[in-house]
Amino acid sequence: MNDPLLLGVDLGTSSVKVIAVTPRGRIVASGSAEYPIFHPQPTYSEQRPDDWWRAVCATVRSVTGELAADRIAAIGLSGQMHGTVLLDEENGLLGDAVIWPDRRSSRQVDEITRRMGKARLIEIAGSPVATGFQAATVAWLQEEEPDRWARTAKILLPKDYLRWRMTGRFAGDPSDGSGALLLDVAARDWSPVLLDALAIDPRRLPPVQPSVSIAGELQPDAATALGLPAGLPVMTGAADTACSALGAGAVRPGTLLLTLSTGGQLVLPVAHPIVDPAGRIHTFCSAFEPDNGMGYAGWYQMGAILSAGMALRWLRDNVFVLSGGGAYTRMSAWAGESPPGSNGLIFLPYLAGERTPHMDPLARGAFLGLTLSHGRSDMVRAVMEGVTFALANALAVLTELGAHPAEIVLAGGGASSPLWRQIVADVFGLPVRPLQVAEQSAVGAALPAGLGAGLVEAASFADEWVSYGEVVQPNPATQRFYAGWIEHFRAGYVNNRGLFAALGRA
Repeated sequence: MNDPLLLGVDLGTSSVKVIAVTPRGRIVASGSAEYPIFHPQPTYSEQRPDDWWRAVCATVRSVTGELAADRIAAIGLSGQMHGTVLLDEENGLLGDAVIWPDRRSSRQVDEITRRMGKARLIEIAGSPVATGFQAATVAWLQEEEPDRWARTAKILLPKDYLRWRMTGRFAGDPSDGSGALLLDVAARDWSPVLLDALAIDPRRLPPVQPSVSIAGELQPDAATALGLPAGLPVMTGAADTACSALGAGAVRPGTLLLTLSTGGQLVLPVAHPIVDPAGRIHTFCSAFEPDNGMGYAGWYQMGAILSAGMALRWLRDNVFVLSGGGAYTRMSAWAGESPPGSNGLIFLPYLAGERTPHMDPLARGAFLGLTLSHGRSDMVRAVMEGVTFALANALAVLTELGAHPAEIVLAGGGASSPLWRQIVADVFGLPVRPLQVAEQSAVGAALPAGLGAGLVEAASFADEWVSYGEVVQPNPATQRFYAGWIEHFRAGYVNNRGLFAALGRA
């Protein structure tokens, strides 16, 4: 008899990833499908939820086509954070989803902060509000599209929309909810104070329940579309960053996870909701409830930059105009031809504004020092270095708040580049342990499915599910060079901040 399998569905920003995995963590089939991001105006970032659903259906069918669909025992979900999906009274979509890189709500961010008070907002929500967060998007809709807002019956996060399509039931979880900036992170439920301040009827939001819980069963219509048996348990699931931490084994306090995906994140699990009064980092709920009895952290601190892999993708699509599966491998090889410092070229990766530590939606991307002598190798390496410098700025904040990591667990698509792994080790001055599985958010989505279905032992999952590649040690000479070079990177933002603000308001 064939063993049961768990299905992990990770709704990312640029693509959906689906894996089928055994209860011991062995991936037996996987697939992915891309969907576009629309920018109808310069500061807008939107996606079509129907595109998500079609991509999920096609990818699940592709994955389960390689095996017997009746082996699937449960479905787990992971999703991009912060975005806003609106449904009307008849559960029809009210336009496209506004997703996390969106920057249209900068004025509303200022107004929410003024109205609540920055300190009080951070105390409740664990983070400052930022453009792209659901709280700011809702405030923008209330002011700029009041007719659309008046027709809104349900406000969902992206993965919660998918689960509703699968089960017909509305639900949310603390990890994703805390990224909406409408949740009390200590209480792990919607904050009456925040909802009242933003004039949001709590009935428009889904009920919050633990990530490792069954939200509903797969309904017949959805089962047909997905090519799966009806009645399968579908887990509540968690935010992609929380699932990424699960898939990387970063679940206990003190483990530092660095993810190079569309955006870039530093994730530090903590036993209690430690917040930054200056608002430079985010404190979110993890996928585990705090009273789990296994020492797993109930919260995590996160430093986030908005453009990591997205910056390389921009370079690939708009400068080099490359296509095909080997494009990033070629670009990484080019970058290896350029020395540390990219022959005097610096890249500021603020293509969609920036969060940690600047919290500046008007920040702009830039190549600084570009000359006729620079070529493609310098440009690619400068992007890799600029992204890594931006993440090093985030670690400086975590260190100020008490973090002292001894090593880095490196995850995401960028971890597949040997050069980028070395750059991370040299810039941070720490050993780097690269994950061997790139789809850790999908793995982290499958884990709650196994835990909720009783097929995975919570106390020992990390030993069976997580594996790492060869540890990368920092090069002392390059580490010393980067320790000085990063100051030029920092000066690049400080010296151009006023210009960026003027350009953003033009």
